[in-house]
Amino acid sequence: MEHRNIPGTNLQVSKICLGSMNWGQQNTEAEGHEQLDYALTQGINFIDTAEVYPIPPDPEKQGRTETYIGTWLKKRGKSDDLIIASKVAASPAIRTRPMDGSRTIYDRKNILAAIDGTLERLQREYVDIYQVHWPERATNFFGVRGVESLPENSGTPIEETLSALAEVVQSGKARYIGISNETPWGMSEYLRLAREKGLPKIVTIQNQYSLMNRTFEIGLSEMCLREGVGFLPYSPLGGGVLSGKYLGGAKPEKARHTLFDRNRERYNAAHLQEGIQAYVDIAKKHGLDPAQMALAFVTDRPFTTSNIIGATSMEQLKMDIASADIRLSGEVMEDIQGLYKVMPDPQC
Repeated sequence: MEHRNIPGTNLQVSKICLGSMNWGQQNTEAEGHEQLDYALTQGINFIDTAEVYPIPPDPEKQGRTETYIGTWLKKRGKSDDLIIASKVAASPAIRTRPMDGSRTIYDRKNILAAIDGTLERLQREYVDIYQVHWPERATNFFGVRGVESLPENSGTPIEETLSALAEVVQSGKARYIGISNETPWGMSEYLRLAREKGLPKIVTIQNQYSLMNRTFEIGLSEMCLREGVGFLPYSPLGGGVLSGKYLGGAKPEKARHTLFDRNRERYNAAHLQEGIQAYVDIAKKHGLDPAQMALAFVTDRPFTTSNIIGATSMEQLKMDIASADIRLSGEVMEDIQGLYKVMPDPQC
């Protein structure tokens, strides 16, 4: 397994990162531990989680994923050889009462409380990367295409959020910080404030990216390359659809879009099926597994640092990790680029 440096850090992470958002919802604690054990045998040293996990969010299950990782770390007896990233959703609604639609609050009080909760569940003294899970302000993320006007209330100023994250770093509770689901403006603001105010620089950004949604390439990929920020793409299979398992209206047992309505229209809507089928056909034309082709494309993009995968079964996990050994030929890339010209970003 190839390891890559996160720019501006001494962190060397596997080019495949083990995501965990299913653990505690679709996967049991034992299954999560089994995935972790196997991933380590394959050279993976990078684990991604979040305080809001598992997904879909559930107030009774919130934090369970971090707890499962914590029990595994305790059983293992060491963790300093691993890179663990988590994310703050910093909402009182998430951590202290049933989720009631309250907005996220990235102020000092909530961020300092959130990191303590994360570390308690992980049974660890620090996380390697602490990320802001999504913007507090109203902007285009989670499938929203654009901004036409600015809201009256933009939420907690990014400078206040970054100052709170600086305290987390100074206290030793996080080594580095990052962002997620951000826009070019948001990313540039974090970078500007770090330079001008002497605050910690973000070292990673975690956004959706797949053959079905390459909008990260519009602005953000150049920023990563020029500013030295590592990219950690999530949903590289477009919510699982690029495996082809949902085509023809199929509803595989225990699969995400079979079990949950959440995000089905974002990832697996009727108007997306033509594009999904076209990418599956390219894979089959070249003798490739559709999921492995989609993952290999994301992993080896020049701006990708580590590709976050997730699986509910060990069979899926093994196939996904094995994609790290696949190099797409020029002929495959030519077909992918040809399709992209006529059908760009159907899932954004």
